[in-house]
Amino acid sequence: MNLYFKLFTAVILVLCTSLVSVAAPFGKIDIPPLSERWFGIYVNGERVGFYRERIDKEEGGYRMEGNGSVRMNVMSFSKEASIHETYLVTKSLALRSLDVEQTINGSSSHLSGKVYGGAIHIKSEAYGKTTNRSIKFKGEVYPGPALNLYPLMRTVSPGSSYKIQAFDPEEPRIKVIQITVLGEDKTSEGVPALKLRNNLYPIVNNDIWVDGHGNTLEESVRDGLVITKAEPPAALGAFICDWALAKKDLIYDFSLVRVQPPIKDLKKLTGLEVEIRGWDDALPLLQGGGQQVIKGSNGLVTFRTGSLVQISSESKAQGPTDAQLKPADKIEADAPEIMAQAKALATGVKSQKDLARVLASWTANWLKDTIDDGGSAVESFKSKRGNCQTHARLYTALARAAGIPTRFVSGLVYLDGKGFLYHSWAESFIEGRWVSVDPTYNQIPADPTHLKLLEGHLPEDMAPIIAIIGRIKITILNSAY
Repeated sequence: MNLYFKLFTAVILVLCTSLVSVAAPFGKIDIPPLSERWFGIYVNGERVGFYRERIDKEEGGYRMEGNGSVRMNVMSFSKEASIHETYLVTKSLALRSLDVEQTINGSSSHLSGKVYGGAIHIKSEAYGKTTNRSIKFKGEVYPGPALNLYPLMRTVSPGSSYKIQAFDPEEPRIKVIQITVLGEDKTSEGVPALKLRNNLYPIVNNDIWVDGHGNTLEESVRDGLVITKAEPPAALGAFICDWALAKKDLIYDFSLVRVQPPIKDLKKLTGLEVEIRGWDDALPLLQGGGQQVIKGSNGLVTFRTGSLVQISSESKAQGPTDAQLKPADKIEADAPEIMAQAKALATGVKSQKDLARVLASWTANWLKDTIDDGGSAVESFKSKRGNCQTHARLYTALARAAGIPTRFVSGLVYLDGKGFLYHSWAESFIEGRWVSVDPTYNQIPADPTHLKLLEGHLPEDMAPIIAIIGRIKITILNSAY
């Protein structure tokens, strides 16, 4: 199978599952590896994208799900793409049905279809138009994520070669791919593997290394110019989180959580109750800051915010710690310029709540909102630019310098007419409770669509978002006005 079905058209696909590969003899396997795997995509050693795939048993076969994003510029060729894909396949990996959403260089499309009667019957939605077509074929056709697995579920002796029909969702069309088993080899990191090669891309070789369980370990195009390799989620967590919080490029499409119907009259909203499906128990259930979180069953979690929060739940939230008044890495509350600015802004202000408002407003006006992170509080104070993380760091530094216990938080916020996006803001402990403060949007308290998922500003603090990003679904249960 392949991490992306067509590199230079950037339709990203990968197969394999199971986070840790254990050495196994290279022989025929009866079933594909079942679980989840993450992959990093690199061009000339620079990480330019990622892909996540999961394979599960399904009645009559398997479900192959994947999503990811890539942004690359290779030899004057530029491509940006994201993909959400689901394939149902038979026990032999032949295609049964498909559902693919993809965005390539800003153009979005949605394909859905089923295989029957010797054809793939496809519904295509793009550019506001819906079309239906059938692609006839003889024999069996396979989705991109099955390509690397196909030989291992047949014969894996060196020199064995297969020609199979593969479905390309971008055009869409069926193309003939030749896959050859080259023999035992090692990955670029010295891991024993079985090396495969296919002619997926014209002119250049596409080399693949898989383990004895069928897990793809590495792919290489044009002798290592573009490399895809399996990585643990922790290694990709900070990278993906940074892209999501910065709303960079195609991560926007990958991380956006759509809701239907959209929230109305956002400016008048006083409280919100939502149900999140697909929650991961690795994430904490954070209370306070204007929210209440209730865990249900089967991966369901309910968030209540604003006026819908029960007062008793606020009292259960943990109070401030000494660390939330002290300087920290990138939050230099003791820097001379930060302390001087906090003191100047506090002049004549009578309450901590009013001071928090002044600090949030000043931060929102001082920093020009950008996609890229402006760095530490001091760096952004000087450059006057940065994204939501930058705003939250600068405000937190100023608030701590002014004697207000403050913490950096991240989660989801609603973008009017779009859905929920990942975002960072702050919470200050004022008048005996945590109050949400969004210095990017100059809101105190922040509007009720702010759903706090994590506390902490370091990459390792925010990396756990990888457990749910691109996976959760949100249902609006109640809106208060």
